[in-house]
Amino acid sequence: MQINKTNAFARSARRLHKNQAISLENCIEEIRVNPTIGEGKKGDCSGIRVYKFHMLDQLSLLAYKYDETREEIILLDVGSHENFYRNLKRQL
Repeated sequence: MQINKTNAFARSARRLHKNQAISLENCIEEIRVNPTIGEGKKGDCSGIRVYKFHMLDQLSLLAYKYDETREEIILLDVGSHENFYRNLKRQL
């Protein structure tokens, strides 16, 4: 399974502290094992899945696309719920 990262994801992940980055890596591993674990979105964000997880007792969201034919996961963005979907729509 190939995992690719967008520039927005890389920028958001770079800002995390070391212990937050470990939580994020664990989350990415869970998605790699089971790519359909995230909730599929509708409307403007159709085709995108969002996985909710806790990063240091704070709810965080990880947006990704899963392409079954190419067996590829594209990590789009990570962050807290505040303005997450608004920023995700702008990115698309």
